Amino acid sequence: MAFNVAADSYDRFMGSWSRLLAPQLADLAGVRPGQRVLDVGCGPGALVGELVQRLAPADIAAVDPSEPFVAAVRDRYPEVDVHQATAEALPFPDDMFDAALAQLVVHFMTDPVRGLAEMARVTRRGGVVAASVWDHGQGRGPHGPFWTAALELDPEAVDQSKLAGARPGHLVELFEAAGIGDVTGSELHASRDFAGFDDWWGPFTEGVGPAPAYLARLDPERRDAMRARCRALLPTGSFTLTAVAWAARGTA
Repeated sequence: MAFNVAADSYDRFMGSWSRLLAPQLADLAGVRPGQRVLDVGCGPGALVGELVQRLAPADIAAVDPSEPFVAAVRDRYPEVDVHQATAEALPFPDDMFDAALAQLVVHFMTDPVRGLAEMARVTRRGGVVAASVWDHGQGRGPHGPFWTAALELDPEAVDQSKLAGARPGHLVELFEAAGIGDVTGSELHASRDFAGFDDWWGPFTEGVGPAPAYLARLDPERRDAMRARCRALLPTGSFTLTAVAWAARGTA
């Protein structure tokens, strides 16, 4: 799945969450100076930004199917090797990287097993493959309140709980199916402060990803009902939300 939207719109909606997860995923993968690392599904560059704090930019490569995101990363990090490509067809030879990482991407791969197998292919033997995905299966992702409201008002709504890797243990299963060895699973946590309800709600109106896309399909009356129900589910005044992501690490 390609997010053909402006990079700034994505940054406002998911970028802050992604930046909170990036150092945790890099730590999980053991990223350290001297390594060559690939970011698969780089988006506008949240994880790339973390990697350039740890590695020489020339030792970082990134891919994403979205043309606006690729352009944004090239503009923000001109020394990084950035390609427009999918996880299922990585444009690199075998054994090129010490580690391949995918942050919040497995959910949207057309073929997650193939995508993860490609990550392992381009990673040297014994190198690290690591990924994270939101725990939408248990409603602990950053959009939990939104989907709670949606399902209360529309039991037929298709939420994100069935996405690849979203349920407990599924990300590890996908790694193993891709032939990745020594797989271990863990959780990552991210907390964000919001000035109030409007601060939280505003990005949902910009159409970036499944939740805003669902909202955009509603007629004005149902959209107003969604807004009212979400407001009722969240605290008044400023508040903090904590989201949980599943993570997995294995060796190529």
